[in-house]
Amino acid sequence: MTPVLLLAAEKESAEVTDWAARIGWVVGLALFVALVYWLMREGWKWRGTLQGDLPELPATPDEPGPARLTMSGRYHGSTTAGQWLDRIVAHGLGTRSRAELTLTDAGLDVVRPGASDFFVPVAQLREARLDKGIAGKVLTEGGLLVVTWEHGDRLIDSGFRSEHAAEHSAWVEALTSMIETHTKEGAER
Repeated sequence: MTPVLLLAAEKESAEVTDWAARIGWVVGLALFVALVYWLMREGWKWRGTLQGDLPELPATPDEPGPARLTMSGRYHGSTTAGQWLDRIVAHGLGTRSRAELTLTDAGLDVVRPGASDFFVPVAQLREARLDKGIAGKVLTEGGLLVVTWEHGDRLIDSGFRSEHAAEHSAWVEALTSMIETHTKEGAER
C-alpha cells in the first residue's frame, strides 16, 4: 500500500459529543454554585442573629444644628473596633452603599440611599483616623476615613471613602477636635 492510502485508511470520524454528560456537568456546577451562595447568605443571617444584642441605631435629631462639614462618598461597612475583619451586619451596618455625611454640633449624620440611615451623637464619638482597610475593602494608606464610635456596650469602626480623598484629613481634624472638646466639657461637669 502506498503511504497516501494508509493515511486515508487511518482517518476516523470525529467523536460525537456526549450531550447527556455535558448537560449533567453544567447542572451539577450550577447546583454547587447555588449551594455556596445559599451557605454564604445563611452565614450572613447567622452573623446578624449573633449581633442581635446591638441596640437600634439612633435617629437624627430634629434640630441637629448647622453643618460643620459635609461629604459625599461611599460607606464601606462597620466592624468591631480594632478588628478590621469582624464585620457588623446587624441593623444594616454591613450593607455597603453611597453615603452623605454631615458633621454638626450634635454629631455625625450618615444618610445612605437604599440602606438604613444612622446618626452618631457627639457623646458617642471616640476617634477618627485615616486607614487603609475595613472588612472587604482595602485601599492605599490613608484612603479610608474610619470613625470609631460607641453603641451600646460596643466600640464600632465605620469606614467611609469620600469622592475627593483630600477631604479625609479635614474630617479627621474636625472630628478629633469635637471629641476632645466634648471630653473636656464632660470632665469639667
